[in-house]
Amino acid sequence: MSSETTGASYASAGVDIEAGDRAVELMKEWVKKTQRPEVLGGLGGFAGLFDASALKRYERPLLASATDGVGTKVDIARRMGVYDSIGHDLVAMVMDDIVVCGAEPLFMTDYICVGKVHPERVAAIVKGIAEGCVLAGCALVGGETAEHPGLLGEDDFDVAGAGTGVVEADRLLGPDRIRTGDAVIAMASSGLHSNGYSLVRHVLLERAGALETEIAELGRSLGEELLEPTKIYSLDCLALTRTAEVHAFSHITGGGLAANLARVIPDGLHAVVDRSTWAPGAIFDLVGKTGNVERLELEKTLNMGVGMMAVVPAESTEVALATLADRGVDAWIAGEITERGEKTTGAELVGDYSA
Repeated sequence: MSSETTGASYASAGVDIEAGDRAVELMKEWVKKTQRPEVLGGLGGFAGLFDASALKRYERPLLASATDGVGTKVDIARRMGVYDSIGHDLVAMVMDDIVVCGAEPLFMTDYICVGKVHPERVAAIVKGIAEGCVLAGCALVGGETAEHPGLLGEDDFDVAGAGTGVVEADRLLGPDRIRTGDAVIAMASSGLHSNGYSLVRHVLLERAGALETEIAELGRSLGEELLEPTKIYSLDCLALTRTAEVHAFSHITGGGLAANLARVIPDGLHAVVDRSTWAPGAIFDLVGKTGNVERLELEKTLNMGVGMMAVVPAESTEVALATLADRGVDAWIAGEITERGEKTTGAELVGDYSA
């Protein structure tokens, strides 16, 4: 037996620096497509640079920031071997939170954690993030790809992101603007979006069959439905603020419609949303029936077909709906703001969903 031993190395520990470098090269072309004129430098620096002198046009600029991930939806992407659409979800979860206060999305950074760097997969994830940034009107100024061998399996990954936006102080949207008689406008979701997947996976992957199974009610495979990208509303919401008076937005994410809408309703007022004004998509009914999930539990977990809500003065509804229609957004008047009674909460759903 030789007395010589081979010394340990980063590669022998499971980290492939060359693969990481290859991934960076592959993603550069996609990141470049997101650039705004305020962005300085390119991909590869230690920090992304954004020229803040662009904010001089604001009287009192307020910076808005948010961070998020896409939860266990990444498990569906991994199982399906589809990696680009998950980036759309990430941008939507971050930038649609930022636009709620009326802020214009400026830039975003991402964090991708993998068990093993497969350059093409990482590049596909970044491609999706970059495409999402274009749809949100923001720049992707940097990010980090981390390889965690021993903690994650070779095909496992997770993504997270952080974003920054800006709004003029006197145009800040929120509870202070809402008044009795305001209308609540609902904007349709593209499907499940990126919340509730722990419940969805628990119900559907155990009881509805494999992801490749064609589901008649959905008109496509279960996996295709579950990977439907989250709709990005940022530019639609900003367009709405330019054409109509808007008092508040609510991004319908974890916790469901009522809980998220309640976050922007001031003390003393109450939002009443009528279920009969829309019919949730087939995927929501499938989750409910397959798992015998009660309606209240569904509504606390899933968006039920509504991804964003706007609170506007009643006299602004016509122009608001016209603006959204022109932008291809399916929207409708779903409720109104009333005075809060002694036993009411910030927001509630009433009636039954339309057939």
